[in-house]
Amino acid sequence: MDVNVEKVSDLTRILKISLTADLVGKEMNKAYDKLRKEVNLKGFRRGKAPRAVLEKNFGDRVREEVADHLVQETYFDALEKSGIDAVVHPEIKEFDFADDGTFVYSAEVDVRPVFEPADYKGLKVEIPRVEAGEDEIDARIEELRRQQAPLKTIDDRPVADGDLVVIDAQGYQDGKPMPQVKLSDYSLEIGSGYLGPEFEEAVVGMDPGGEGSFETAFGADHPNPVLAGKNVEFKVRIKEVKARVMPEVDDEFARDVNEDFSSVADLRRFVADRIKGEKEDAASGSFNDRIMQKLLETHDFAVPERLVRYEVKSLVEEMEEKLINANTNMEAAGINRQELEERYKELAEKRVRGDFVLKKIAEVEGIKVDDADIEAGFARVAEKYQMKVDEVKKYFAKRDDLLPFLNELLSEKILDFLKKESEIVYVDPEPAASAASEGETA
Repeated sequence: MDVNVEKVSDLTRILKISLTADLVGKEMNKAYDKLRKEVNLKGFRRGKAPRAVLEKNFGDRVREEVADHLVQETYFDALEKSGIDAVVHPEIKEFDFADDGTFVYSAEVDVRPVFEPADYKGLKVEIPRVEAGEDEIDARIEELRRQQAPLKTIDDRPVADGDLVVIDAQGYQDGKPMPQVKLSDYSLEIGSGYLGPEFEEAVVGMDPGGEGSFETAFGADHPNPVLAGKNVEFKVRIKEVKARVMPEVDDEFARDVNEDFSSVADLRRFVADRIKGEKEDAASGSFNDRIMQKLLETHDFAVPERLVRYEVKSLVEEMEEKLINANTNMEAAGINRQELEERYKELAEKRVRGDFVLKKIAEVEGIKVDDADIEAGFARVAEKYQMKVDEVKKYFAKRDDLLPFLNELLSEKILDFLKKESEIVYVDPEPAASAASEGETA
């Protein structure tokens, strides 16, 4: 094997790999011997067709199969021989069976960026202080009241805030019905915001059994891509209205929530601990985001374009999956794939660069994923999806997802290391952020 390396750019190399006639001849003989046993040719018994006849009828197919086999069998050896640290599968640019019996192919590969990690220890990271305020506890207990409240059918007044209504609704755009914006026997709680405040405000005041129509303008940042940036006319029918009969917050109510509680004070302590735990989880995610932002600010280097394209592809596939779960697709949602890919490019580039930075820190600090980390990861997946650990292991054993899973575990371990090495400053949350947090946890 002969390997020549051409530097195309700082991050791209082309390997020109030449294989000997002896090796190529052996692979060709194997391929034709196998083919001879498999095909039936008129005038020849199975297994007796001459090589020349096989070459005339199947030559192109055999050369393609042998070429693919030779590339797969020799590429990694060629990569090791060249000393190149490739970070993504190669793109085979061309191949050729030469007249002298040799086989030559070119592989374009991307290499790992070369950089020295900037200071990553002692980074100052601000995280909102974790507390459970009295107003947050009250809001959570109010939600428990709603959950415990029995429902009473209402037929003598219009829909009011807090009611649970059963509706049929059809969305129209430019006078035409939108097949993906249709609700039948849909239960909507007024005030939940699930269908958007504009929609729910329009329903308030409608009579049980009544019908009405209204137009709603959805912002470009609306989470449902089918509705984002559109003006939609809705025709709605109120099929049923129910109101909750709210219980009093007393010791009996506390026992109804949990038989282990003997008083409202027990309930409030439990709710406070739950809110604090949720905020601690959110703060952990916030730390990861903030530490990655700081690392990206101090590490500015080019990354392989092909890796960025792969990451963009992954982000687009995530969007497609969300749309499928919403019973629609990109075309129906009015999403242009090319525009979406362009919009994701900056995020994808940051993710790729961030991953290189984390892996470089792991290399410097000797951070690796061990068996205990993997077992803990399996247990976490099992708990999340209510599976047995053995089932999780079998799932990963049968799929190509194990390597990304291990990569995720390594990233988590590096971030845990960075958290311990950082200077964490707890700050009071900003009023707007606090209000948002209360809305999420209520």
